[in-house]
Amino acid sequence: MGKVTGFQEYDRVAPTREAAATRVKHYGEFLNSLPPQELNNQAARCMDCGVPFCQSGCPLGNVIPEFNDAVYQEKWELATNILLSTNNFPEFTGRICPAPCESACVLGINRPPVSIEEIEKHIIEIAFEKGFIKAKAPLIRTGKKVAVIGSGPAGLAAAAQLNKVGHEVTVFERDDTPGGLLRYGIPDFKLQKNVVDRRIDLMKEEGIIFKCNANVGENVEIGTLLRDFNAIVLAGGSTIPRDLPIDGRSAKGVHFAMDFLKQQNKRVASRAVEAEDIMATGKNVIVIGGGDTGSDCIGTSNRHGAKSVTQFEIMPMPPQVRNDHMPWPNYPMLLKNTSSHEEGAQRAWSVNTKNFIADDKGNLKALKVVDVEWEIDANGRPVTFKEVAGTERDLPCELVLLAMGFLHPQKEGLIEKLGVELDNRGNVKASEYTYQTNIAKIFAAGDVRRGQSLVVWAISEGREAARKVDEYLMGATKLASKDAVAYA
Repeated sequence: MGKVTGFQEYDRVAPTREAAATRVKHYGEFLNSLPPQELNNQAARCMDCGVPFCQSGCPLGNVIPEFNDAVYQEKWELATNILLSTNNFPEFTGRICPAPCESACVLGINRPPVSIEEIEKHIIEIAFEKGFIKAKAPLIRTGKKVAVIGSGPAGLAAAAQLNKVGHEVTVFERDDTPGGLLRYGIPDFKLQKNVVDRRIDLMKEEGIIFKCNANVGENVEIGTLLRDFNAIVLAGGSTIPRDLPIDGRSAKGVHFAMDFLKQQNKRVASRAVEAEDIMATGKNVIVIGGGDTGSDCIGTSNRHGAKSVTQFEIMPMPPQVRNDHMPWPNYPMLLKNTSSHEEGAQRAWSVNTKNFIADDKGNLKALKVVDVEWEIDANGRPVTFKEVAGTERDLPCELVLLAMGFLHPQKEGLIEKLGVELDNRGNVKASEYTYQTNIAKIFAAGDVRRGQSLVVWAISEGREAARKVDEYLMGATKLASKDAVAYA
């Protein structure tokens, strides 16, 4: 490595942030860049550890020690080539990935791990600044046509890889503009949409066709796709949210988190919101669900000017440090305090919602909740719970946002009409080795196949599915597997 003793000399340093009191007044990103010398120091912390567990911790298999070394030596074009050899969209993962690579970092055994995600973001942003990122259309076309259905991270990755080897790729998106989850699921304060637009514009220059407001199975005939394309990649995501079917569910003021977040992203983009506005302004807001989507609801509610924001999780509070049930280098389920939590929110664990309470006009006015106590098994996992006597209470609330995860892809329309098989969880059934469904020319990648997961996993799935589609079309593939990466 560039500096073998760097991990002993430098501490982990995070970029500075705009103060919470001012950043809640806008929807832009608020993280500052690291100064050049500090970025150099952070790259120098990467150890000459021999076995880079960070690479196996990363679903993309990013070649992390090598790009850290290139950053330390200020070889920006080399760092960019190494990073892009495994990751099509580091500008996305560098902003929104939970960084499982850092959980697997060898330095993280007894010190704060290397700032891998932050270094990744700096590499790609510096690459754009220096003009290293340019559209690269393939010189030769194969004559094969591939339809990618869904323009989220899995669909974009599959499209980029298939286009790279010369196939003619058309991406069908049912929303009014491409990006999927990146566009309408993630708030602008975490991922500004000009970052998404910049990448999609490059992909268009490279020859990829995007068709929006194209809901395959509804206003786009499935028969047309089956006839006109040599292969189809399903990458529509896992879009059916987990509901909470308890008494009072029909009260006005109980909404799915994604409906709330999508509306706000549309407002920021000055696009029309077609449904009735869901606003947190002046309301007592309760977010049910403790994951990233719940956190995004907190940040958005605070920017709306909510009276109060509370986040409930039925599960017990996670530990703050690794324990015997979460040994390194496994990804630890630890307590996560996000930037949205810093902006203001009450948090409560082991709380079960009993029912929603509406007023005479059907508007939500309160929640009936109760504390629960969990039984923990020998592996440290919560298995069953019981209510704690005497803890039942009503909490004033005018807006509830359900952020309890997603069950499976939408079956009505495309999936139902195609006749592809589903697994026992309701996802499209496709081999984890070939990504092929029961219909030979139809493949599946991302959340539509594996279930709700991370953006980095979606990109990985899109890349791997593209390899198998290329192999299916051509008999062999020029696309490298994440297990056999080559870079300039």
